[in-house]
Amino acid sequence: MSRRHQPGTPRLLRALNDRAALELLLAHGPLTRARLGELTGLSKVTASQLVERLEGRGLVERVGVSAGGRGPSAQLYAVVPTAAYVAGMAIGPTGVTAVSADITGAERGRVQVDADISDDPVGLVHAALARVAGEAGIPVEAIRRVVLGSPGVIDPRSGEVSFSWELPRWHRGLLAALTADLNRPVRIVNDVNLAAVAEHRLGAAAEVDDFVLLWCDRGMGVGVMLGGRLYQGVMGAAGEVGYLPVPGVELVHGVSRQHKAPYSALAGAEPIRAVAAEYGYPDVAAAEAVRAAAADPGKGGPLLDEVARRIALGAAAVSVVLDPGLVVLAGEIGQAGGAELAARVEREVHELAPVVPRVVGTGVAADAVLHGAVLTALDAAREDVFAAAAESPDPADAAP
Repeated sequence: MSRRHQPGTPRLLRALNDRAALELLLAHGPLTRARLGELTGLSKVTASQLVERLEGRGLVERVGVSAGGRGPSAQLYAVVPTAAYVAGMAIGPTGVTAVSADITGAERGRVQVDADISDDPVGLVHAALARVAGEAGIPVEAIRRVVLGSPGVIDPRSGEVSFSWELPRWHRGLLAALTADLNRPVRIVNDVNLAAVAEHRLGAAAEVDDFVLLWCDRGMGVGVMLGGRLYQGVMGAAGEVGYLPVPGVELVHGVSRQHKAPYSALAGAEPIRAVAAEYGYPDVAAAEAVRAAAADPGKGGPLLDEVARRIALGAAAVSVVLDPGLVVLAGEIGQAGGAELAARVEREVHELAPVVPRVVGTGVAADAVLHGAVLTALDAAREDVFAAAAESPDPADAAP
């Protein structure tokens, strides 16, 4: 008989209550036993037993007393931060940025490893993990989960990199090599998808279950969130919008020439930098030009209009297929343009297609891929902790 058809045994009910309490403590911070009882619907006695059980397993600790109120002060409890650690990494052609966090999500360390990722990807990730653990002051063995944000197509079935034109050494077999080398669960996720995760949890799409994140950076990419879950497609290529055929750009056949992908060749950083020079912003990076234009719309309006026209071609194409209701502009260019660029893209999309999505700038100020990687690793590590707590022997189950 499967667990979902099993009767509600005392042990199973305790496991469910323990998990609910841990989730509440992680979401709301320190709580009293009484407040935990209110939020879980448990009696005071049961809530007290639950806290004692979790405290005995080293998952919950006393962190102070409640302030205020007419009655006596009550003990506050919180999840023990050291119950688990994770690492998230953002991978790029010039190196790795790594962040470590404890189970509460608090950042414990951050390092930047500058190197040619194509030389030795396994060695570079290994070094980044060791350095970020050292920065956090924890043994590397304490890090339970590692999530890497990588450009390219990630096969959702195997978790392997199918194709990444920026990182030619990132290919099938790399995930297995990383897992064996690091000796812990490793996951590789498309970087734009991780940015969408961060936007959904922390940014402009918080509590929005259906939206599209349009990544405007070196190239163009899309993260699709439907029903609160990432949509990756059968092969993991959902969102590779850089390949989208667009007017005015010659079609190039063959994915090995992806650097000439039509939509990226129209709206990516290099073409935007070139057009910015024509509009009076020479010798600066694309994001810097767009940021300057957004700061002074009187002068920069024509450049913003042109950038919006280019970005809107992809935004309209995706919106007319998915009808998401919300499009978030992210990446260096999307973030630099802010509300000024977003408003122009929205107007242009409404002119191009029979859909009316809101278009907004990103709400994640920086490091969206890193935030998404850490959040994804935390989800997995917390599941590990919850499962271990459920499987731990409970004295209440012992025979009298």
